[in-house]
This record gives sequence, C-alpha cells and structure tokens, in this order.
Amino acid sequence: MEKERSSKGLNRRQFLGYSALGLAGLTVLPSWVTASGVRIAPSDRVVLGFIGLGRQGVSDFHSFSSCPGVQVVAGCDVESIKRQRFRERVEEWQKKLNIAPRCDLYEFYEDLLERKDIDAVSIATPDHWHALTAIHACRSGKDVYVQKPLAFTIREGLEMVKAVRCHNRILQVGSQQRSSKEFQQAIALVRNGAIGHIETIYAKVGDPPAPLDLPEQPIPGTLNWNQWMGPLNDPNIHYHPDLCPPITLNPKQDERIWGAWRWYRETGNGYTADWGAHMFDIAQAAIGMDGSSPCEYIPKGYEGAEYLTMKYQNGIVMTEQPFRKEGGNGICFNGTKGWLKVARGYIECSDPSLLKKEEERIAEGQYEVSSPHMQNFIDAVRSRKNPIAPVEIGCSTNTLCCLANIAVELQRPVKWNPATLCFDGDEEASGHRLYSYPYRRPYTL
Repeated sequence: MEKERSSKGLNRRQFLGYSALGLAGLTVLPSWVTASGVRIAPSDRVVLGFIGLGRQGVSDFHSFSSCPGVQVVAGCDVESIKRQRFRERVEEWQKKLNIAPRCDLYEFYEDLLERKDIDAVSIATPDHWHALTAIHACRSGKDVYVQKPLAFTIREGLEMVKAVRCHNRILQVGSQQRSSKEFQQAIALVRNGAIGHIETIYAKVGDPPAPLDLPEQPIPGTLNWNQWMGPLNDPNIHYHPDLCPPITLNPKQDERIWGAWRWYRETGNGYTADWGAHMFDIAQAAIGMDGSSPCEYIPKGYEGAEYLTMKYQNGIVMTEQPFRKEGGNGICFNGTKGWLKVARGYIECSDPSLLKKEEERIAEGQYEVSSPHMQNFIDAVRSRKNPIAPVEIGCSTNTLCCLANIAVELQRPVKWNPATLCFDGDEEASGHRLYSYPYRRPYTL
C-alpha cells in the first residue's frame, strides 16, 4: 500500500526513533485541569499528528487544541508552505501552554505514522486520500479522526470499516452536526414519533459534481503534485491553484477558497457528498437508518422527476430539494402528525410546543470549528468506546452519496441492496468508478 522511496544515511525508522526520543524529552506535559476541575494526568494525554494541513486541517487543529489533555506533535502535507504555517500555529499554541515548542513536519504520511509516540491522527486530505491514510493509520496502531465524507468510493469505505474493526481502532467521522444540539434535538423528536410516521424527507444539499474544466497551470515548486494525486489515475486531472489553494506566510494570507477538488467528478463528489455527508447523514440517523441506505436512486429529470429521489425499503422517500422557502441547506421531515425543519442554528416544528425555537446566527466557518465533536473523539480514544459518528455510520452515508452520483451520471435509476451491499446484477453500476476504480501504480487498496 505504501509508496517505495529510497533513503540515505540513517534509515527512516532509525531517524524517527531518535526524533521521538528527543521529542519526549522536550514536550512532557503537566497535568491538565478541565473547566469543571477534573484533573487529567499526563498518562491520559492523547498525542495527535495531523495529515493534511490546508484550510480544514488548520481548523481541525484549532478545535482539538481546546480539548484538555491533547498534545500535537507533528503535521504532514504535500505543500511545504502549509507545513510551515502549521508548525508556526502549533508552536504558538504550545508557548501559551508553557510547553517547549516543537512540531515535526513530514511530506509523506507514512513517516508520520511510524512515530510510536502518536496515539491518533486527524486526516483532512482530499477525499481520494482518506482510505489509504486511514487504513494505514489503523495498521500502525493509531486511532483516526477523518473528515467527511468518509471516502471517495463505496469500496474504499467498506475497506475502512474492515480495517478499523480488524485492528480494534477508534474512528470518528467529521460529521460534526451529530454533536450539535439542534440536530440532536431533531433526531430525538423524529425517533420518538413526535411528528408521527415519517413519509417524506426534503434534504437540500446542492448539485452533483461537474466535469473538470479548469485550465492547466504550472505546478509551484512548493507543492509535490505527484503526491497530491496519489492513487488517482485519471489522465484528465492536472494542476490548477483552485484544486490546492495557495497561501503565503509573508504577508500572511490563508486560503481564499475551499479546495475546488470537491466540485469535480475526477477529484470529488460535489455538494452531493460535501453537504450530503451532513444533511443526508442526519436524515439517516433520525429515521433509524444508520448503517443502511436507500434501495433505489432516481436522478433528477428521469421520466419527469423534479428532484433527485431516494427510496427506502420501508417506504420513506427522500428528495434533494429546498426544505424551506428561505433557502439554505437543511432538512424537513414530513410525518403523519406534522413536520420538523432543521438546519445549522435553526429548528422549527409544526407543533411549536414540542421545542423551544432558538435560531442562531451562524458565522462563516463557525461549524468548521467544532470542539464538542473533537472532544467526543478524544473521550472515545480514552474509553475505547464508539464515538458519536463511528466508521459504519460514515460508510453508510458515504455509500448513499456515491450511489446518488452514480444514478445521476448514468442518467437512470440505480437499485442497491443495503443487506448484501451490492447492485444485484447491474454490471454497469458495479463497474462505475464511484464503486471502485483501479489505483495508479504503485498504490493499492
């Protein structure tokens, strides 16, 4: 699975062994005290490494840095400027905690995973790297926090489930809405039958990916584009700064946009997975379909279908359409006794007595800094119990998003068997790249 590379002088294992010894001597933490006065001993600290240091990776660091007892010792990215930015921000944080500043940097994630002093990794790479990094982390004895969606393809997600369970690791998917009060309230109300039997769900997430149409541009010397590509083998993929947004350190300028790899078929799954990994995920949780998925996917426009439509075996129908007239991404559950609408910072019900409406104004990027979700992961690492968004949940939601895009690209309905995890004789769908694709050599899944 890992890419072969030559080395000179000390081999990597020897070098990293010395590095770890030096680090242990420099960054011994004192006991931590939480806001409630609970003391966390040094033996209970959780040592983290970060893989993927772009906009999302930095945001995840800021969230983890607020969790008591967390130590950050290393970061990995294919771009040298982003590695340096991460080191500066980590060491600034360490100084505030009166810890000797040190953050080791790596270009290749395998080197970081060889560190014996790292308990867990946070993965915020492009989706096509999620499976390899997470599976390798599990094999290396690390627990994993991985950004949503869980994977780029259906098969990758299934293999990640196997790796987590085979190696007895903890994996939390970055579906942070599961840790947010308005969504937890909505899930509880629907599950408890407050609005009756659910018949339809409106979930607004946005458009599927489009073909890559960015013009090719010269690759900057600070970026290892070959490593960014990793297992992707599509010859139509080429470098453009929107795919890997640049930053500067002097003057300081962070990414102006999210990585546009999300919006193109060759490199991502569009809003279907970007927001679907949030909204479809909450819908599945509320109707008791965690670990499962719809059995039929009908693309928008097929025989007059107004919206992308997904049908469950129990008769519930979910459509990708506006959930309220004010717009935005969110969910409307329609039951036999009423309706319930939920979005970030917003919840409303046909029967107001069922809840206290507390609409919040969400600032841009606020949901990307989600300490409760990270704290839930850290608690799971310590307790060895499943977090709120374990690998099986992430896999089922990822499967849903991939299946929706397969139906859209094939321009016809696709039927899926949630019990057997297969298409039941649909060879065209089974051979689609979003089920599985041949990795570029020398990568293998």
